[in-house]
Amino acid sequence: MKTLATSFIAGMAMLTGSALAQTVAITGGTVHSMGPAGTLENATVLIRDGKVEAVGRGLDIPSGYREIDASDKVVTPGIFAAFTQLGAVEVNAVGGTRDGSISGESPFHAAFDISYAINPLATTIPVSRIEGITRAAVTASGGDSIFAGQGALIHLGEGFDLVTTSRAFMTASLGEAGSGDAGGSRAGAVITLINALKDAQRYAKSPNPSDWDGVVSAMDAEALEQVVTGKQKLLIHAQRASDLLQIIRLKQDMPKLDLAIVGAAEGWMVADKLAAAKIPVIVQPFDNLPGDFSMLAATQQNAARLADAGVLVVIGDTGGDSHNARLVLQYAGNAVANGMAWDKALAAITLNPAKLYGVADDLGSLETGKTADLVVWDGDPLEVMSSPDAVFIAGQEMDLVSRQTELRDRYMDLGGDQPFAYRH
Repeated sequence: MKTLATSFIAGMAMLTGSALAQTVAITGGTVHSMGPAGTLENATVLIRDGKVEAVGRGLDIPSGYREIDASDKVVTPGIFAAFTQLGAVEVNAVGGTRDGSISGESPFHAAFDISYAINPLATTIPVSRIEGITRAAVTASGGDSIFAGQGALIHLGEGFDLVTTSRAFMTASLGEAGSGDAGGSRAGAVITLINALKDAQRYAKSPNPSDWDGVVSAMDAEALEQVVTGKQKLLIHAQRASDLLQIIRLKQDMPKLDLAIVGAAEGWMVADKLAAAKIPVIVQPFDNLPGDFSMLAATQQNAARLADAGVLVVIGDTGGDSHNARLVLQYAGNAVANGMAWDKALAAITLNPAKLYGVADDLGSLETGKTADLVVWDGDPLEVMSSPDAVFIAGQEMDLVSRQTELRDRYMDLGGDQPFAYRH
């Protein structure tokens, strides 16, 4: 079996022309395309040059295609971890491996760009990949400002160049989280955000760093120009229903803003208003208890109620964890257990994240011409005991190897009487 090191070196050519020449036919499975084709029984997916060539029943398999029998298995698009710190934080307890945030001593916050810190050799990446995660949005975490910084979109394939889009979105905090960085009041956080956005508008008209006197630094004002013009999505972390209403009002006052909400534990209370404002939400379906006073009305039925109201719902770890992106499948399964339709829950971890981040033309569903990110599962992917039999990223089949599987194989003698015999 390949080690992680040899697997990584072999994968360096993942996106080269020779690698993309692979042709694969996945046959006989139940395909949840998440596209116009819907769900197809006993279907075939053809992959060529890193793209989905065709999806359907009764397709002829061209000569030379490697065939993978998916009979009695489930085929889905690759799973999109919508809010994580994969590759930016390796060991939470070791400061030298935590690159997800900066302190208040920094001269900038909104300008912070997480893409510079992403480590393609982080052991958390293959751990997530072998569980079906093929794409991720890597976010900066909160520091001493309402602005955490700019996030990146990555693929979880092999090679050094994982970042597909740098500065893909901006992250900020309102509500209880934001108030602590804005004088101790929710009102202070809202006023800080509004004035920072006005600073960006003003700086765009007269960019002069040496003579700048804004609420935010000149670097942050320059970075926020992309937000105020609608060219960069602004993700705002907030939980309480009243805080969500403030975000809706912000959208009404500044209609160019491209907003999404992270958290929204009380989102079900204002679901109709979020739907009317066309503001997507990233929710954690496990939120059920009042962890603080901004979540008094938290319920595990939140995702279902938001989706039923017409809100674009994305399921993710709203805390931005770096180690457990793979648990998003369990989150989706629990959303189903609490009233969310199964197909909507799968969409919330595949197509909907792609829509939220503006990449649905290429990702999130199995359609002709889209990038071939897909997973072959041995059962229902939203069931905790199911796991991938095959993972494809950009048409390349990944080795299902991680540091954890290597440790398992090193210390477990599968054929002997002693279960933990050392094996050289």
